[in-house]
Amino acid sequence: MAEEPLIALSALTWIGENLKRPECVLTTAKGEVFAGDHDAGIAEIGTPRRQLVGAPPGFLPNGVAMLPTREFLIANLGPGGGVWRLDRDWRLTPHLFEADNELLRVCNFVGIDAEGTEWISVSTRTYPRERSFRPQHADGFVVRRDRNGAHIVADGIGFTNECRVDPTGAWLYVIETCAKRLSRFAIRGDRLGQRETVHAFGAGEFPDGFAFDREGGVWVACVNANRLIRIETSGRRSLMLDGSLPELIAEGEAFFGADKGGRHHVELGARSPLKNIASVAFGGADLRTVYLGNLAGDKIACFRSPIAGAEPVQWRF
Repeated sequence: MAEEPLIALSALTWIGENLKRPECVLTTAKGEVFAGDHDAGIAEIGTPRRQLVGAPPGFLPNGVAMLPTREFLIANLGPGGGVWRLDRDWRLTPHLFEADNELLRVCNFVGIDAEGTEWISVSTRTYPRERSFRPQHADGFVVRRDRNGAHIVADGIGFTNECRVDPTGAWLYVIETCAKRLSRFAIRGDRLGQRETVHAFGAGEFPDGFAFDREGGVWVACVNANRLIRIETSGRRSLMLDGSLPELIAEGEAFFGADKGGRHHVELGARSPLKNIASVAFGGADLRTVYLGNLAGDKIACFRSPIAGAEPVQWRF
């Protein structure tokens, strides 16, 4: 029997306008909603777009993090990669480009934890990255950076996407998009334990971004399928929202299964009314408004959740 989503598509509203690839969304207790934006680096919803200064050719903002100074770190998925710092005058400067003599070339995501430690995902060592979009390809890694430097702490990952420390501080959760799973690693000081599989996703479900709720659940946005799936600590899954089109899932699975590389299976999701959802953020005064970043739209979908989100790190910055 097919899963029935708990939230109907008709419950969605949309915010923002003329956004360019609003992949990653950040919220604060002040009611602010920020999104990565191809033109502005970061766009704040409801305010005039700011002029980005110092962007390298092909700069492609992907994962973003807010610092206590209210500056931003931005993972550049474009040529050259690396993590960049965006100051309060909207000027970009280089922040981090290598760890343990490895270039952060296909840099997908950057986040910080409650201690201010940075966690950075590099999806693959293969360039261009599309060549790594294959079922058994696993050369991505995670970098941990603190005041003592930047080091690779997890390797051999099937296209590393978002990585976040859970609200307990005990685990680093990592999305493996091409391996189609949510994994986690126990945090042991400045090192990580062995990888554990939290959930393996199904046909057409390529996980991308995620957020934690107040009950310990993990909400995962899947590109191509355009599904939002909640994973409980027990491993039980609930389909929260479903914008999938069966013909696109079949086409995407066939293309991916052919093991030729290329991003066709990801781009298919742009045909969904959800515009290829790719990230999740909780916000609103009660942390019950869910915002969905996407790869192909110019607005952000949102809806009211029956479960409150966990406070994100930047919530009170």
